[in-house]
Amino acid sequence: MVTTAKPHQGQRSVTSYLPQYAVMLHNDDVNDMLHVVQALLKSVPELGREDAVRVMLEAHSNGKAVVIVCPLERAELYRDRIRSFSLGCTIERA
Repeated sequence: MVTTAKPHQGQRSVTSYLPQYAVMLHNDDVNDMLHVVQALLKSVPELGREDAVRVMLEAHSNGKAVVIVCPLERAELYRDRIRSFSLGCTIERA
């Protein structure tokens, strides 16, 4: 007889235990909007085109915008990728 393990009720994933960080895109008066959207799409695979446009417009209007919220190691990767396109990007504890 084969038994399968069932997750305990209320069991949380590993990522739910990790502190979450917001990757913040800062407004950019140097690069054009298309460059910013393309940089976001290349840097953060989870973003779709509509999300990338929304983030770019929010940063343009409000000075900064949340790109994605994730664990620190991944947030650092995305920050570094975005910065490689000459865009302002920081990480904040979510």
